[in-house]
Amino acid sequence: MLGAKVLLVGPREAGKSVLANFVSESIEGIGSYVPTQGVRILEYEKPNLNGNSKGAACRLELWDCSGDQKFETCWPALMKDSHGVIIIFNPDMPSHLKEIEMWYSCFVQQQPLLDSQCLLVAHHKPGSAEDTENLSLAHPLNKLKLIHSNLEEDPEDVRMEFMKYFRSIINIINENREKEEMSIIS
Repeated sequence: MLGAKVLLVGPREAGKSVLANFVSESIEGIGSYVPTQGVRILEYEKPNLNGNSKGAACRLELWDCSGDQKFETCWPALMKDSHGVIIIFNPDMPSHLKEIEMWYSCFVQQQPLLDSQCLLVAHHKPGSAEDTENLSLAHPLNKLKLIHSNLEEDPEDVRMEFMKYFRSIINIINENREKEEMSIIS
């Protein structure tokens, strides 16, 4: 079974664990805010994600990484063998807009990942004003795919966007595997 490791990173209190639970359909940790210590790994199978294998299931590992920079010494170990990075931030917090540049630099630019393997998620917390028009991101963040998530108003749209992203990661894994097999054959 094909597997993919995707890191969820970003500033503290951005909603990484909430989105990880939602996407993986986990009920772990639902309720009040509890900061993630280091990393929390959610594994689950998703059928029909692997477009090249007639609907075969795919095993996804969502690595819900702490937003606390005191765990920075662990980051190289977390990044090892990852296939994608989702940077989650709260657009209502100005400090988050500055911080996501650091997360991009550390988790995407320092790995051999393409920008297409990165997804930016502006996570709107319940009751927040969702201003999707006036979000200006600095270069190089402005060239990344950006989605807005609001689990109160449009949960299925959020789930659909995550599934599209996971499909793109699986396609990249398949393409890389085919290139590697062709290089062995030739």
